[in-house]
Amino acid sequence: MELILSVLQVVICIVLIFLILMHSGKDAGLSGAFGVGSGQGPLGGGSLVERNLNRWTVVFGVALAINTVILLKI
Repeated sequence: MELILSVLQVVICIVLIFLILMHSGKDAGLSGAFGVGSGQGPLGGGSLVERNLNRWTVVFGVALAINTVILLKI
């Protein structure tokens, strides 16, 4: 069980790092490559993409915190 949670922790960390890098400022870093910072882009309106990015970042952040607490209890 501990091995599964440890692997899950690594996966969550990698996804969370990617999501946070997507948040960097307008037209900077990875967010500029996907049009997240601007109002236009291949993914549609920037505001919808930004809101979904915020939601996914929060979800993975909470999952990381919960998984960390579970790993500490084991």
